Amino acid sequence: MSLAIFDLDNTLLSIDSDHAWGEFLLEQGAVDPQAYREANDRFMADYNAGTLDIHAFLAVALQPLVDNSPEQLAAWHQQFMASKIEPHILAKGEELVARHRTRGDTLLIITATNRFITGPIAERLGIDHLIAVEPEVVDGRYTGKVSGTPSYREGKVKRLEEWLANKDLTLDGSWFYSDSHNDLPLLELVDHPVAVDPDDTLREVAEQKGWRIISLRD
Repeated sequence: MSLAIFDLDNTLLSIDSDHAWGEFLLEQGAVDPQAYREANDRFMADYNAGTLDIHAFLAVALQPLVDNSPEQLAAWHQQFMASKIEPHILAKGEELVARHRTRGDTLLIITATNRFITGPIAERLGIDHLIAVEPEVVDGRYTGKVSGTPSYREGKVKRLEEWLANKDLTLDGSWFYSDSHNDLPLLELVDHPVAVDPDDTLREVAEQKGWRIISLRD
């Protein structure tokens, strides 16, 4: 039995769930339309370029969790799952997860998107283990702060090492599937790195290193 790790956005999903949540909030009229759209698009471009300031991004991204009640957020997330996520779950991604499950591998999603957004998605995919950005909660309300290290770039490695310290698991025989060059620190750590519909930078590295390259798109 090995550890099978999956990135989420643009890997098992055909979209970026963080950016899609921002678009959803705009549609609900929950955020300032011009300022939030500009920030959402700018941060997405920075992520793609590998220049994202994760703390600046989270200061903006987590604010709607602070500004709205848990009840409102839960209602919105149900709508978000139905309208924005379900149509973008990749069937070939589900098949890949199922193959690892049948082999008896331990399944883990590791994502730079926060747990509020991704927890229900991981549950929908039937993946029990999730490492995500952890928004701080005090007395049942989000504070806008982050607990621990954000699971982004090298932070994914740190969070995975912390997670493994409490598990009877190692990286021997491990797999990691990702689309993004931002995940190179973790891809270089596992035994079986797989580039999934990779961005240009990751594709170039994968070709140089002889890593497997696959597509989960139809």
